[in-house]
Amino acid sequence: MAFKKLINNKILSLFGVLMLSGTSMVMAADATTAAAPGSDSTPSVWAGVSYYVLLFLVVCFAVGVIGKILQVYDLTLKLQRKKGIKWNNVMGALCLAFLVAGLAGVYWSFSVQGSMILPEAASLHGKTIDTMFWTTFGITVVVFIGTQILLFSFAFIYRGSDKRKAYYLPHNNTIEKIWTVAPAIVLTVLVIFGFFTWRSITNTVDAKGEPASINIDLTGHQFAWEVRYPGKDGKLGMKNYKLVTGTNKVGVDFKDRNSLDDINADTIVLPVNKSIRLNIIAQDVIHSVYMPNFRLQMNAVPGLPTFFKFTPTITTADMRNRLDKSDFEYHLYCNKICGGGHYNMQKIVRVVTEAEYQDWLSHQKPYLNDALKKELKMADATQPQQSGVQNRLAFNN
Repeated sequence: MAFKKLINNKILSLFGVLMLSGTSMVMAADATTAAAPGSDSTPSVWAGVSYYVLLFLVVCFAVGVIGKILQVYDLTLKLQRKKGIKWNNVMGALCLAFLVAGLAGVYWSFSVQGSMILPEAASLHGKTIDTMFWTTFGITVVVFIGTQILLFSFAFIYRGSDKRKAYYLPHNNTIEKIWTVAPAIVLTVLVIFGFFTWRSITNTVDAKGEPASINIDLTGHQFAWEVRYPGKDGKLGMKNYKLVTGTNKVGVDFKDRNSLDDINADTIVLPVNKSIRLNIIAQDVIHSVYMPNFRLQMNAVPGLPTFFKFTPTITTADMRNRLDKSDFEYHLYCNKICGGGHYNMQKIVRVVTEAEYQDWLSHQKPYLNDALKKELKMADATQPQQSGVQNRLAFNN
């Protein structure tokens, strides 16, 4: 009967199934590793999601077993007319042990992974963003660690005892004023700081006497970024979503003269210490322009043009020397889960000197390529012939 009850227990049955499935997956992974040609014969533990779920359940099961053993021991002492386990002392000691383990974990996290919290800012506004981040992070870390020390220390020091009685404190106006006013002041300062920082980033007007920003058009769609640079005139041509075709991917309107010399690019190349304005839009779903090294993120929204202005301050070559990584590259990512091919939405961003930028620019192909010219001629050929019209692209002019 006892064995039958054990089988009918849903929790234990689920635990058993997870144990068997987890064991089989670990063994299968080890077998695959051992069978792979050229692989190390030493079996490796498969560290996937199921493995950690299984490990968590094993720990919970072990804690439950230890708890039951202590309960049985406590009942045995009481049956022998002895004093049972002082559970208040046990819980207080566990709280203290948890506090020590937590503080050790915090120290380990900062000492081992602290340098990986933020890469070095490679933009002018990035330093201000980092100052905001570290200010907010420092305040929250100090408050968090302080409250946890007080919480678990008080739970240990003032644990239940037959020698004293707890004091009931239903209300205290002074304490409530302190914990309401103090956070309000801190949050107000942080919000104001953030407001002026964000306002300076999203200012649409270039500073007086400052060269105009370089306009770069970024169009997101599933699952790629389309990049368009202005030509020699320094102006981007207009776009119209009704003109989007397989060849004219972003719908450039060639009735606008500024469109004729626009440049199509596969890699985003930026001159160092020059103001850059990214004109951002999406064609299908919401995407997000994300360049972590430049502290840059802005949503790309269908039908709603957005933009982001920034000034890169460290060239790719300089960053490679600082990090001692010869293959380092800045990247543009999509920071919205926009579909199954989301991981494909990335481009290399390269920061170079002004001379290198101009040289790269001179080697780029125009957006108005031969295929697009052919498409426009074919579209025009379906219309009635007009006298004196020889150039099928004349309507663009």
